[in-house]
Amino acid sequence: MLRELILSTFISSLLAACATAQTRNGFSLEDTLIPANLIRGGGPPRDGIPSIDTPVFQSAESASWLAPDNRILGISIDGHHRAYPIAILNWHEVVNDIVDGQHVAITYCPLCGTGMVFKSTVANTDLEFGVSGLLYESDVLLYDRQTESLWSQLMSKAISGPYKGKQLEFLPVTHTTWSDWRQQYPDTLVLSRDTGTNRDYRQDPYIGYDSSPGTLFPVVNKAPGPWHPKEWVLGVSIGSEHKAYPFAELFSHGKSRFEDDIAGENITIVWDEANRVASVMRNNEILPSITSFWFAWFAFHSDTGIFRAE
Repeated sequence: MLRELILSTFISSLLAACATAQTRNGFSLEDTLIPANLIRGGGPPRDGIPSIDTPVFQSAESASWLAPDNRILGISIDGHHRAYPIAILNWHEVVNDIVDGQHVAITYCPLCGTGMVFKSTVANTDLEFGVSGLLYESDVLLYDRQTESLWSQLMSKAISGPYKGKQLEFLPVTHTTWSDWRQQYPDTLVLSRDTGTNRDYRQDPYIGYDSSPGTLFPVVNKAPGPWHPKEWVLGVSIGSEHKAYPFAELFSHGKSRFEDDIAGENITIVWDEANRVASVMRNNEILPSITSFWFAWFAFHSDTGIFRAE
């Protein structure tokens, strides 16, 4: 009897260990598109960083709490302009919003400095996204509450669950200062600090992180120098080709507008030194691009080209 009890306990422990290895924060990690052993817990549990699901907005005039040099993510959709302060996104990372009838997810990963906006309608289903508490290459893994599929922000793709392999449509977003955005769009709406969550938005929970050389979590592909790992870069992808434009190189280059070529496509890089904003255009249309820390861009695109000032 004792032998059977010991054997039963051993088997139960083994099964529990296997289950733990295949799940994390309640998400199944079986048959993921990326190596499951590289998916790390970031510390908080699922929804420990609460998404904003019913965002409240205010006018630019009433947003007196925003300083001119505060950073925001700005989107412009069919004449509707909205600003999402980084001071709020640092605490929430996801805003589920509807702009002119279009469901969108505003996402921000403080560890990678990446602000990305996606259409959140997939296969004719409007998805609501949350923060899984999991990371891949130090970047946030989102999840949709409809199917609990996990989505990599920087890959813009589901890496597990029913939507595995599905791609999110990436929309243009501007990472700039509040004064710059307000000057361009005086009628902009601003995400209010009335989020329904008790957070002190005057405090930066990641203070000092963007100037430190280290990352809180390891990445497989280490970014080469001479640039600081947290140097901001403009990341551009056309087809299967990728190119990074380090802000330090754009400073040295000194041109506010210049032509370049990626994958045989002629593009225009627009650089605003005063507000530290870079964007890319093709045929006078703004293209989706990523402003991120150098280490994060390289972690996902180790084959990237790199722009260097002459």
